[in-house]
Amino acid sequence: MIVCVCRRISDREIARHARAGLGFDEIQFELGVATQCGQCEGCARDVVAQCSATCPSANIKLATHTLEGRPWNISQPSPQR
Repeated sequence: MIVCVCRRISDREIARHARAGLGFDEIQFELGVATQCGQCEGCARDVVAQCSATCPSANIKLATHTLEGRPWNISQPSPQR
């Protein structure tokens, strides 16, 4: 998704720089994001916050059991007809 229309900067490009350890100010200097009209600054800062080097991926914990007590990722055999 294009975050900065003025400079044509995508969220992926911002995220790549953030994962490399750059902060918003450094990314702004490198890419020029939020340096013209400024409408993208909030979104760009959100992308940086979500992808910063201190938290490179989402903290996702996979479910191991459903309410029925079965692992969620094990498929049920299809009923015989």
